[in-house]
Amino acid sequence: MTNTQGRELAAQLGSGLLSFPVTTFDESGDVDPARYREHLEWQSSFEVAGLFAAGGTGEFFSLTLEEVRQVVGLAVASAAPGVPILAPAGGATRNAMQYVRIAEEAGAAGILLFPPYLTEVSEDGLFEHVSAIAASTVLPIIVYGRANGVPTPRTVVRLAESCPNVIGYKDGLGDLELMAKIVSAVGDRLLYVGGLPTAETFALPYLELGVTTYSSAMFNFVPDFALGFYADVRARDHAEVRRKLNEFVLPYIDIRDRGKGYAVSIVKAGVDAVGRYGGPVRPPLSDLTAAERAELSELVASVALPEAVA
Repeated sequence: MTNTQGRELAAQLGSGLLSFPVTTFDESGDVDPARYREHLEWQSSFEVAGLFAAGGTGEFFSLTLEEVRQVVGLAVASAAPGVPILAPAGGATRNAMQYVRIAEEAGAAGILLFPPYLTEVSEDGLFEHVSAIAASTVLPIIVYGRANGVPTPRTVVRLAESCPNVIGYKDGLGDLELMAKIVSAVGDRLLYVGGLPTAETFALPYLELGVTTYSSAMFNFVPDFALGFYADVRARDHAEVRRKLNEFVLPYIDIRDRGKGYAVSIVKAGVDAVGRYGGPVRPPLSDLTAAERAELSELVASVALPEAVA
C-alpha cells in the first residue's frame, strides 16, 4: 500500500504528459544556470504533469554529484507552482542514497531510480538494491527498468509489496510482452510510465496495457506538438496518431538513429532549432553534424507553432 504522498504524486503523474528537460551547458561544458532556469520556466508553463530534472535526457550520467545538486535545486526553484520535479538517483546503492539526500534537501517531489552501474545483477540483488534505497527515504520512487536493471514481474511484485514508497515502474526496454506480464502481476498498485528514447512510437499499444503516460523528449522543443500527440493517444485517435508519426516522429527517429547517443543530442539540437538554447552535449556524447542539424531544423519548422519559437 502506498502512502498518501505517493498516491497523490502517482495520480498527478499518470494524468498527463511527462518530460525530461535537457541540462544546459555553456560553450565550456559547464552547467549554465541562467539558461537552465529559463528552460525550466518555459517547459513548466505548459500543461505538463511532471518533469524529471537531470534525468537521461538531462545527462545524469555525465553530471557530478554537486552538479546534480545544482540542477535539481534550480529545477525546483524555477518550475511553475504545481509542477512536480523528480530527481535522479542511480549507480551503486550507497551512491544512490546520496542522490536521494540531495533530492530531499532540494524539495523534489520524488525520485527516478536509474539502474546500478555496469555490473550484471541477480534478481535478489536488484530487489535488495531498490528496497534499501526505498527504505532510506520517504520520497516516492519510480523504478526505471532498463539496461542491467530490468526486474522480472516477480521482483516488481516483491517491491510493490515491500516498499510503500515505490509508486511506479518506468519501462526503458520496449518489451511489450514483459510489460504486459508486469501490469498483469502488479495491477493498479503502481503507476506505469513509458520511458523509451522516443516514447511516442509505443504510446498507443502501451496505453492498452494501462500505461497512461510517458516521458516525451520532444516536449523540450515542440511542447504543443507533444501535448497534441499525447491527447490523440489518450483519445485513441489512431488516424491522427499515424499521421503525426509519419509526418514528424518517424523522420525525427531516422535522424536520431544515425549516431550513438543521438537520443540526447537531437533533443538539444531541437531546442536550438526553435530559437531557444539547448547547447552542446558533454562527452562521451557527440553533437549532431551541421547537415543533420539543418535537416532537423527543417523538420521541426513543419510542426512548431510560431509562439513556440523564442
